[in-house]
Amino acid sequence: MRDLDIGEVAIRAGIPASTLRFYEEKGLVTSVGRRGLRRLFDGDVLERLALIALGRSAGFSLDEIASMFAPDGRVHIDRRMLTSKADELDLTIRKLSAMREGLRHAAVCRAPSHMECPTFRRLLKVAADSTAGARKRKSVLKSAS
Repeated sequence: MRDLDIGEVAIRAGIPASTLRFYEEKGLVTSVGRRGLRRLFDGDVLERLALIALGRSAGFSLDEIASMFAPDGRVHIDRRMLTSKADELDLTIRKLSAMREGLRHAAVCRAPSHMECPTFRRLLKVAADSTAGARKRKSVLKSAS
């Protein structure tokens, strides 16, 4: 496949050129030269960008995605990392499903007020615990750095 300039890659991949430059800065993609002032990329960059998009959609950080590429540019994905991310997604799905069901119940609950509905109260508690837990984790991470 012929080399593509940054504008063509951006259009085909559906991402802004600034994202391509950022990915290049992070070492996720590499330009192969320039045509005037415009960066050129090998046509294979589109497949690499698709892999990056898939990783981002699954919740991987850019650093985690970068670790999926061997120094020679070939894809090398740690299967344990995939399993771990799948486990995280399972937990997220369970939490979101419970939240959805709680909201559906609250929408049709016959209690005079949502605050009098035991299901809605449990939903509030879960949300409060989740928020407090997130703040605590953030605080611990911040103090560790």
